[in-house]
Amino acid sequence: MLSGVLKKFLLILLVVVVYQNWGKIERVFNPSQVVSEQTQANARVVLYATDWCGYCKAIRRYLDQKGIPYKEFDIEKDAEARKVYEALGGRGIPMLDVNGTLIRGFEPETILAALK
Repeated sequence: MLSGVLKKFLLILLVVVVYQNWGKIERVFNPSQVVSEQTQANARVVLYATDWCGYCKAIRRYLDQKGIPYKEFDIEKDAEARKVYEALGGRGIPMLDVNGTLIRGFEPETILAALK
């Protein structure tokens, strides 16, 4: 029999693994939320963000879970990206350019709509 400490460790490890792979698990149980491979291949997604922004982290996680490739620019570390961000109307992060549609903030439904 396993000791109590080992059981707790294995349970914590299981929870961590499930959390890290939640996007893959979700796709198995909810295929209607999966972005088609054709849509993924044709998508042009650019993220203007910072390291410290919580909503930026949420968008990264969302795009990764959906398997949507994106290019990211940190507007605090990259002066050229900052100029492009400001030319697009700046004001707040995160800002996504999805196939030419600008999306400010974390708006999952709007992101999916812009991909189609």
